[in-house]
Amino acid sequence: MSRVVVSGAAGFIGSHLVDRLLAGGHEVVGVDAFTGYYARWRKERNLASALGGEGFRLVEGDLARMDLDELLRRADCVVHLAGEPGVRRSWGPNFPKYLERNVVSTERLLEAAVRGGIGKFVYASSSSVYGPDRGGPVREEDPRRPASPYALSKLAAEEMVGLYARERGVPATVLRYFTVYGPRQRPEMGLSQFICAAYEERPVEIFGDGSQRRDMTYVGDAVDATVAAQEAPCGVYNVGGGTRASVDEMLAAVRRVTGLPVETRYGPAAPGDVLSTWADSGRAARALGYRPRVGLEEGIAAQAEWAASLESLVGATA
Repeated sequence: MSRVVVSGAAGFIGSHLVDRLLAGGHEVVGVDAFTGYYARWRKERNLASALGGEGFRLVEGDLARMDLDELLRRADCVVHLAGEPGVRRSWGPNFPKYLERNVVSTERLLEAAVRGGIGKFVYASSSSVYGPDRGGPVREEDPRRPASPYALSKLAAEEMVGLYARERGVPATVLRYFTVYGPRQRPEMGLSQFICAAYEERPVEIFGDGSQRRDMTYVGDAVDATVAAQEAPCGVYNVGGGTRASVDEMLAAVRRVTGLPVETRYGPAAPGDVLSTWADSGRAARALGYRPRVGLEEGIAAQAEWAASLESLVGATA
């Protein structure tokens, strides 16, 4: 089977992708910088299964500085998931970090892909490139109006991928993920915060009035699209979950699946957070065979079960 390089391999989506590729018989080279965005032990735990099996090699390094020719040697495909996440943290003095980790690193990886003759380059982008909801589902050709420095950096990286596809012949695909959730979700993300607040019996702070709506995509469905993109025609594809929910509806689902109360405290909306996201994933359905399979309550239940196991682990080692 093929050799796939996965950047951001120890992260939320990356570690699920690694597990799926290994289960499919692929050889996987995972690269991760283990930045301080959240605790290293969480990322190491994400890769526990992969590190214990065959066919996986982990390389620790920074894409902005490491030898990428060696990393991509004999690789058939690159799936580029690494980057600096977070809308709220991207303003002000943090922005140079977003440029380096989202734009410069992508350019260096594309240059190495040209030199290495990579057969497919899949870039993980974000629904944030579209900006505020315009009252209906967005299609890939709709205008992109980023509302935060983070979103701007993802759009810049997308444009870089497109440039290398047109001018240097890199066979590239861009996937625009819409709010991915599920087991291993980053600890600062909304559902992670809500579930942890339930288990820890503490209030949770909500940015805005709770009416904000998101097109929610279960991580297993996002991985389905990512695996399919390695063999499908090059292009830009929305990857949405087919279920839109408000923050208050997510909180209600967390209360139902955990059986625990969650006290909420509402505050001002965060700069750069859009009111609503809504994906038209028709192109991905046609080209990738993409069909979201996991509904919101089922997905939240799976995330809550995983979070409970993590809480038990933390409690046992505290």
